[in-house]
Amino acid sequence: MRITGKNTVKAVALLATVAMVASCGLPRSGPNKREIYRGSVEKRGDAHIVTVTPAVSRVTAVQPSFGFSDAFQNAGLMGSDTISAGDTLGVTVFENVKDDPLLGNTGQRVSALSEIQVDGQGFIYIPYAGRIKAAGQTPEGLRQAITRQLEDQTPDPQITVTRLAGNGATVSISGGAGANGVYPIEAPTRTLATMLARSGGVAIDPGIAIVRVTRGSQTGKIWLKDLYENPALDIALRPGDKIVIEEDSRSFIALGATGAQNLVPFATETLSALEAIATVGGLATQSADPTGVFILRDESEAIARAVLGRPDLVGDQRIVYVLDLTEPTGLFEARDFQVRDGDTLYVTEAPFVQWQKTLGAITGTTGAASNLANAANSGN
Repeated sequence: MRITGKNTVKAVALLATVAMVASCGLPRSGPNKREIYRGSVEKRGDAHIVTVTPAVSRVTAVQPSFGFSDAFQNAGLMGSDTISAGDTLGVTVFENVKDDPLLGNTGQRVSALSEIQVDGQGFIYIPYAGRIKAAGQTPEGLRQAITRQLEDQTPDPQITVTRLAGNGATVSISGGAGANGVYPIEAPTRTLATMLARSGGVAIDPGIAIVRVTRGSQTGKIWLKDLYENPALDIALRPGDKIVIEEDSRSFIALGATGAQNLVPFATETLSALEAIATVGGLATQSADPTGVFILRDESEAIARAVLGRPDLVGDQRIVYVLDLTEPTGLFEARDFQVRDGDTLYVTEAPFVQWQKTLGAITGTTGAASNLANAANSGN
């Protein structure tokens, strides 16, 4: 049997038709722009499609707001010589007697009580004076308290109190600090900023560093950059404070016709859509559709109502924000629109890319058919 030229043309036409019909199944990076719009609420989908405008950028520009509560901010500076539980003290008693002193041996007028530990309840024990509250007092205040307890038992006692170590008035610093450890609260390090400097600053990028402070059952945190730029945000430290330096954990997902498809961490405190595109290497020059740049987000009820002008909405809403970089102000809109934690940046392929794939499939199929025909003709 011989395959005629007419049969070859029919075979090629059939294969081309099949290829065009099957073009919707060709490889691609995700849905095209038409398919995304098909999922809109207006078309009985479950996502609201919103074109980014200056008004939309203003309403949606909500970033994590960190700061310390009034309990942290209103705490005054602790005295550098304030005694705390765990401190070690030195107490020296000078007695104004030659014989039979209260604390020392006969003829011993000076009695040194070294390394007295302030217990967990803040008390110390002095012979003949009993338990005395030391935590929260200065050495001078404690000296007066001991004097009052002893002056009825020995004439005109002269007493000195020294704070030998700061083991009680300490804070711990961990995480991305320059040097993790336990540091005493001293005169130069009574605030958060000065204590961080004492620990060597931070070992991570300061632009994405967060400082978390835990005091008892309360926790507050602040951007390191804000702490250094605004001294009013600095707080006084208290014994037992736990300071942790954390790296910003926010991220967004980049998909579609971008330079990289990945889970991308935030590199700065705020991140615009234009910066997000640049972070992943920009749009793929050979395949991206600059009119189809989308930001997918589950928006809160309050913001969704403001964006859509619909007070009837209840609960979080799926919103797809659309950026058209070919518009006269498209790049400005991308620069002003803020990306948030958990967003998905998706760039569609240009329509001609699918045509190229389809034509490539047809051309390849036609070539295969011609080769088959030639092989059949040469075999006869």
